Amino acid sequence: MAERRSLTDGLKATPTVDPAVAREFIHSGKPAVVRPAQDPAAQAVSRAPLSTRIRADFAAALKRASLERQLKGVEPHTLQDILEEAIEPWLRENGYLS
Repeated sequence: MAERRSLTDGLKATPTVDPAVAREFIHSGKPAVVRPAQDPAAQAVSRAPLSTRIRADFAAALKRASLERQLKGVEPHTLQDILEEAIEPWLRENGYLS
């Protein structure tokens, strides 16, 4: 039976590995993932939390619209995006957005 050694001794005895060889082994020929660049306008928009209460029938209709649009693959389908799209024209018409 082999003589037991401490974990630190075992780690010290590990041979160094060429990083290029290790990378090739790990990825084993998989293509590199290319992430598409985001639209600069989309990056500039930040969001702030907002809490409010609305009529129950509005909330139910909004939730139903969101779910139906999501199932059909229609944009916008999130509650946030639907509300933003609905509120933006009002803010522009009343001079709160330029």
